[in-house]
Parts: sequence; C-alpha cells; structure tokens
Amino acid sequence: MARFRRSEILIVGYFAYVAAVAPFYIDLPWRALALGVVVAGTIFAVSKTDNAMRDWLPLLATLIAYREMDWFAAPKNGSLERVWIVWDRWLLDTAGWRAAIESAGALIPGYLELCYLLVYAVAPVALAALFFNGSRSQVDRLWLAYLAATLGSYALFPYFPSDPPRTVFPNQDLPAVTTALRSVNLLIVGGYGIHSSVFPSAHVSSALGVAWALLAMLRRRRWIGWAMAAYGFSVAVATVYGRYHYAADAAAGIGMSLLAVAALQWTRR
Repeated sequence: MARFRRSEILIVGYFAYVAAVAPFYIDLPWRALALGVVVAGTIFAVSKTDNAMRDWLPLLATLIAYREMDWFAAPKNGSLERVWIVWDRWLLDTAGWRAAIESAGALIPGYLELCYLLVYAVAPVALAALFFNGSRSQVDRLWLAYLAATLGSYALFPYFPSDPPRTVFPNQDLPAVTTALRSVNLLIVGGYGIHSSVFPSAHVSSALGVAWALLAMLRRRRWIGWAMAAYGFSVAVATVYGRYHYAADAAAGIGMSLLAVAALQWTRR
C-alpha cells in the first residue's frame, strides 16, 4: 500500500462504496462494479510512476464519479423541493437577497454567474498555486481535501433525489437580470448536468474544500486561501440566486466542505 497516495486510496474507496450501494438504486448495478475495477486498475498502473499525469489523475476520477451519479437518476415526488423552496423564497424575497443583488444592475449578477462558471477550474487553480509556491510535495494533501469534500457530496446524492429549482418551479423565482454568462451556465448544466440529485451542492463543497486546504498549506501566503474562501461563499450565493440549487443545498455544501478540514487534520497526525 505504500506506493499509493492517500488521495488515490480515497478514490478507490469511493468507487467501491458506489458499487456496494448500486444494487439498491440502479438497474444493471454491475456497471458500477466494472467502472470501479477500471478506475482501481488505472490507479494501480499510474501508481508505479511519479509524473505529472499522476498529479492530475484525481481530477479525471472526479469527472467520472460525477457522470456515474447520473445512473442513480430516478423519478422524484417533489417532497424535498417543496420544503426547500419555502426557505429560498424567504431569503430571496422576504430577506431581500434578490433586490440587494440586483441593486447595481448587471454588475453583481454577472459576478455571481462568473463565479459559478469558474468553479470547474478550482482544482487546477489550486494545483497551480502549490506549484508556483514550491509546494508540489503537498499535492496529495490537496487532492485528499478536494476529494473528501467533493466525493463526500456525491456520496449523498442517492439518498436525496431532487431536481434544481429552475426545473421544478419553471419561470418562478428567477433572476430579473439575465447576463451572457448566465446563458453559458444554463447551456453547460443543461447539456452536461446530471439528474440524480442537487443535495448537497458539490460546487460549494469543492470550492470551499480547496480554500481550507490552501489556508493550511500556504501559510506564508494565506491571502490565497482567504481569496478562495471568499470565492467559495460567492459560489454558494450564486447557486441560490441563479436557481441552480436551493439554499439547503448550498448550506449542506458548506458543511460537507468541512470534510476537507477533517482530512487535513488526519494527514497532520
């Protein structure tokens, strides 16, 4: 086991977990087992090297894990969404979130949509921050934190079948300001998004998980970690304002990001 990185062990463990629960949720559950075997075999082969490809493998595994969750898509009765939308409407309307966000025209909505769009680059940006600061030795810890927060969210999807508010409640509670970036985001989530669950928000958990990792690793440049944390909370607001997620999803994503903190503490010990 010494040749495997801790992040690689976590990846294999996650796919094994999905294969174990698949018979209870999907047709043809053997697919999850076969995929897990392929992922584990790939990691075993790559573990014999120490090149750049190995540093990026967890990102590929995360994309595969995300797509795999679409196998768990099932009909929903809307019971969760009907509860969550009440909280959203209180925040957006009664508490005045929407009015405050749109008070400066397209400026803040555009910023939030940009934050939502850039979440796909969170892991590469964090890796670049480590490399440019001479901390490549911390790559495994970074991936462990990122995967704990991101795969931890994916692992809960089967238990909370749900659809995003923009589809469950069409033409309701939508932003009054539509930007070009919103059109791009809607195109991406419409064409590449999965349909199993939106709870918790992996967008939020991954961004904040990376933030906590950078705060722990780049102690002499903590502004990088704090900037990522500010960005992560901006993503949380963007998911609710843009109706990509419910506030409950964003709050749960914040909570799931703390798995990254737990992983970092474990590696310290």
